[in-house]
Amino acid sequence: MMRHAAWRYVCSAGCAGLVLLGLPVAAQQAGAASGGMQAGTVSSPPAPPPSATTGSTTPVAAPPEDLRKKVTEQGERIDAMRSQITAQVEQLDAMKRALAAQEADYQALRHAVGLDELDKQRAGNIAAGGAGASALPMPASQAVASNAPSPEGSGQQPVGEAPKQDSRPPEVAPIFQQPGVLTPQGHLIIEPAYQFGYSSVDRVALVGYTVIPAILIGLIDARQVKTTTQIGWLTGRYGITNRLEVELRVPYVYAHTDTTSREIFTGTATDNAFGSSGHGLGDIEATARYQLNVGGPDKAFYVGWLRVKSRTGTDPFQVTTDCVQRCVENVINEVDLSATGTGLPLEQPTGSGFWSIQPGLTWLYPTDPVVFFGNVSYLYNVARDNVSRKILLGGTEQLGKVKVGDVADISVGMGLSLNERASISIGYDQSFVGITKQNGQTVPGSTKSVLGTLLLGGSWRMSDKRTLNFTLGVGVTRDTPDATVTVRVPMMY
Repeated sequence: MMRHAAWRYVCSAGCAGLVLLGLPVAAQQAGAASGGMQAGTVSSPPAPPPSATTGSTTPVAAPPEDLRKKVTEQGERIDAMRSQITAQVEQLDAMKRALAAQEADYQALRHAVGLDELDKQRAGNIAAGGAGASALPMPASQAVASNAPSPEGSGQQPVGEAPKQDSRPPEVAPIFQQPGVLTPQGHLIIEPAYQFGYSSVDRVALVGYTVIPAILIGLIDARQVKTTTQIGWLTGRYGITNRLEVELRVPYVYAHTDTTSREIFTGTATDNAFGSSGHGLGDIEATARYQLNVGGPDKAFYVGWLRVKSRTGTDPFQVTTDCVQRCVENVINEVDLSATGTGLPLEQPTGSGFWSIQPGLTWLYPTDPVVFFGNVSYLYNVARDNVSRKILLGGTEQLGKVKVGDVADISVGMGLSLNERASISIGYDQSFVGITKQNGQTVPGSTKSVLGTLLLGGSWRMSDKRTLNFTLGVGVTRDTPDATVTVRVPMMY
């Protein structure tokens, strides 16, 4: 029994010793396993040996001579690439200089042919148009700039926004009375002007009656008439809107006529020279203009207008006429028949003596490098009743109802901009004058007339708001003044 208990004790102790010995070993094995797992999560597999690396150009085990050779070759290639890059940079610099020179030549050519000025005018540039642009008519200063849309898929976005297309016609050197460019809204144009006209006409007056075509009973009077007319006027134009303006013109007239006459069959062998002159306020005019459409490059602009002329000047019926035997018969008994009058006024009138209404249309057609323009109008003279004129030596002639002939006018021209300051124009104006009637009957000697004038004009922009305009008119028909010179200086406020 005791032996059995002792055996059990020994066995228990042996088992306990084995357990105690096994715990440190198990703990060591668990720590090693845990450390292996942690190291596996952060460490990467070992790199392959250099000999196994693909794409390697220099084996680790290569000899020093090969390494030196490869280094030398690599350096030579780098030097060659540097030289090539330097040559390409120099070539790019040369191309940039050539491009800059070509751009300078291009801008100089545009400036020489006036394309820059035309672009500014098409954009409605007030600064480019100057004061003569009455509407600038064309009167602020923006150049045409548009960005071409980027192609789809390019990823480029347009920068900025192109200005709106200007709706005002381009300005040209004015040679006609009616301007083609309107005053901008809220602006005032003051235009002082001066006009000088000269004409010389040879006339042969036959006063009498014929028995047969070869025999004349009466007076033959050969005359040469030289007329000089000077007109200074002040014009004011105001822009109610960008497409509507009103104008008021106040003229002052000085006229002088020299007449040389020799009366044949009267026993005189010398010429009789006499002259007359007159000066004073002329006929005041008022005009309204409206731009009918929005034009553009290769598209015409149309401006309609209406002018009303008063009779504020001294008319031909208010001046005294040196007329005794040659003009009327109903006053012969009232004066001395020995006094032979000239049949001419002793004082030159400064007005026409009739109210007039004149509608018209102005058109402008811009096309590189010129601008074509023209006018069409019709002047209607209002008839007057109970007209009478003064006769020398106290007589008065009753004329009754007088209707002066109407005038149809057409003119065409073209303008060319020389540079941003100067422009020239050339044109032709032709007027058809109707006959004059008295009491419903055609006045003896009154016939239809055709007046043709060749016009040459130039414009110089002194500043953004001051322009000097010059026009020369040369008569090409017999009844037209020989020469007419007009100078205008429109000033914008």
